[in-house]
Amino acid sequence: MSEPFRCAAAGLLRGDELAGTASTVRAFLLVENPGPWGVDAVRDNRLPEDVKRPLAAAARAAGVRLNLVRRHRKPAPRTGFRVFAAWADGAEPWLETAVLDAPSDLLDLDLAALGEGRSPGLEPTDESLLCVCTHGRHDACCAELGRPVAAALAAAHPEQAWEISHIGGDRFAGNALFLPHGLYYGRLDAVTAVAVAGDHLVGHVDLDHLRGRSGWPMPVQAAEVALRRQLGETRVDAVRLVSQRRDGDTRHVVLAVGGVAWEVAVRTRPGADQHRLTCRAGRENPVPQHEVLHVRRG
Repeated sequence: MSEPFRCAAAGLLRGDELAGTASTVRAFLLVENPGPWGVDAVRDNRLPEDVKRPLAAAARAAGVRLNLVRRHRKPAPRTGFRVFAAWADGAEPWLETAVLDAPSDLLDLDLAALGEGRSPGLEPTDESLLCVCTHGRHDACCAELGRPVAAALAAAHPEQAWEISHIGGDRFAGNALFLPHGLYYGRLDAVTAVAVAGDHLVGHVDLDHLRGRSGWPMPVQAAEVALRRQLGETRVDAVRLVSQRRDGDTRHVVLAVGGVAWEVAVRTRPGADQHRLTCRAGRENPVPQHEVLHVRRG
């Protein structure tokens, strides 16, 4: 009997580049829900039908990414449930939270405001969230590679660590999303995840596992990682986006580090070959590829 296809192993074998692959999202709403989660966690969960459908519609209309979260191997809270709203802005990210009493309270949140970078009506917090994708019904790699990462982070950082439903990029599992900065990390295991999370909590990124900052377009993410690698710059807030300009398949990005401007040119094209990019993929697609043309002081 042949081994089942695993997209993460295939992506690693191909050498798929991590940089510039974070889902492009600035507004997140995270709802505590112990599961089980179906293939589509927003649709296939045990929230009341008269809540989850209008909630999903409101999130979609507002451009808000709706995810479910849960504690690793812990029972559901007996009363109330936690909800988080994150604005993963590249310059001024923020996070709000509250414990809600009933699922219907979710419908009182102002998701239109969240989609525009304003408060949906929760309480500001300085917390950081370390969210690990363990959504096995969506992709087997997220279960097999994500759960050990979730267990390690839950042991090391029990207050900040959460399991999260699908965040994108299954072929880079184990995947993690750190909020409110919107930093996506990939190819984590139990050991590297604890190290990456530890660095993040003291204000640094890990350039070996960073996929990108979700508040920026993917070519800009690739530009940021390229510049950081050239400068050896790991401070989370050290890089500021000044401008970006698209010229055909090339993005000209100006980033500032310590008051110095740098121009990074990134050409983005689909790869020449077709591949299955997720374990459940029914067809093959090209792998988007970012080519850094130059990094120079501007």
